[in-house]
Amino acid sequence: MVTRTVDLRSDTVTKPTETMRAAMAIAEVDDDVLVYDPTADRLETEMARITGKEAALFVPSGTMGNLISVLVHCEVRGSEVILGDNCHIHIYENGGISTLGGVHPRTVKNNEDGTMDINLIEAAIRDPRGELVYPTTRLICLENTHANCGGRCLPAEYIDRVGELAKKHGLKLHIDGARIFNASIALGVPVHRLLQAADSASVCLSKGLGAPVGSVIVGSKSFIAKARRLRKTLGGGMRQVGIICAAALVALQENIAKLEGDHKKAKILAEGLNQIKGLKVNVTSVETNIVYFEIVEGSNITAEKLCKYLQEHGVLIMPESSSRCVSVLKYHLRFMNFLYLVFPVPEVKRRFKLMEFIQLVLTS
Repeated sequence: MVTRTVDLRSDTVTKPTETMRAAMAIAEVDDDVLVYDPTADRLETEMARITGKEAALFVPSGTMGNLISVLVHCEVRGSEVILGDNCHIHIYENGGISTLGGVHPRTVKNNEDGTMDINLIEAAIRDPRGELVYPTTRLICLENTHANCGGRCLPAEYIDRVGELAKKHGLKLHIDGARIFNASIALGVPVHRLLQAADSASVCLSKGLGAPVGSVIVGSKSFIAKARRLRKTLGGGMRQVGIICAAALVALQENIAKLEGDHKKAKILAEGLNQIKGLKVNVTSVETNIVYFEIVEGSNITAEKLCKYLQEHGVLIMPESSSRCVSVLKYHLRFMNFLYLVFPVPEVKRRFKLMEFIQLVLTS
């Protein structure tokens, strides 16, 4: 019988800390649609400061944050956005930019490190002389860290080059920065430097930072004014939103420094998984808190079945394909709980050991 669960499905499955719950209970609130909510205002001011932008806006989700950002930059229906073929906006956001905004996505191949070749981005920009038949390119989107590429970090120098290209062609640059704090910690570069070339960004507070709800859009004052109207249009204008913004403020104060520990645990997990016959991990590609591992061809099990066996023993991971799984580390996974997953430590020898179990399943 499973008595405890170790959840590695995502860094979205964190739980609010006691400090967060206490802050939520006493949060000063007001109507954030009629006027403004004072706690939301504090959060937005702080996020604008951290990101080096003029203004910020709290939204219920990263998906809404990206959608609003794309729609502000692409106000005219029939606009086109250039983005990676493996990015979150293109794959996991329900086609919202097309469905709701009439914005056409033009994909460029993502490299293994999450970048797109600069020359391929430039080649994808439409010639304005063809506007009679082509959509009009207005925006480039990047993702940092790039989740589907294993949480890889886009360096500031690369983002600068994309920003220069955007300006050269009169385009805007938006960054899906759902895990931008992870990139900042891993690269040792401040968040504002990573967003310096961007006209806007969406930053998630409910992933590695552990807040229960929400993301923040950042950009110029005029951009945020338009974003606020679109937020209302999409049903994202909330009333006493300070109750959840209070938890996000605690997350900014307490949990950014903890991301480095998540990255170290991810590297340890990757190295341990890579030692198992029948599994393969590109350990050098593990830069932040996301670990993808492959089941080697010829093994007697699928990713889905492996995940099912692990779930029965209290360990939750996600199948990504028939032969690929993903594990994501986050702050509330205590070190001893993590340790017994990876190594057969004598003092916890009665506990289930992930590595031993996977080896048994793969060879049975």
